[in-house]
Amino acid sequence: MDTRVLIVDDALFMRRMLRDILEKNGYIVCGEASNGREAVEKYQELNPDLVTMDIIMPDMSGIDAVKEIMSIDSNARILMVSAMGQQSLVVEAIQAGAKDYVVKPFQAARVIEAVERILRK
Repeated sequence: MDTRVLIVDDALFMRRMLRDILEKNGYIVCGEASNGREAVEKYQELNPDLVTMDIIMPDMSGIDAVKEIMSIDSNARILMVSAMGQQSLVVEAIQAGAKDYVVKPFQAARVIEAVERILRK
């Protein structure tokens, strides 16, 4: 499996945690971004198979980044990563085109389960 993933989160430790989970499960992390604007640029540059996207970030929110990425590529596969209590924002992200979500603090098994479900669609 050569599935390439772009990790987007403003917290370095969250990016490291996701990278660790994904790489241990055979995924290739092709890039990282720390805000929505960077996410859109990296998406265009790297053309990943999947994006993990934090919701609350500086400069451009994850929801705005989802909207922009979906306008560039309607087949983009985006997994939202949200904190507890952000359900309304998760709904907005799904409506914008995200395919699934995981809630922080997350378990590795739940992340991989969501990634696999998105990739099967």
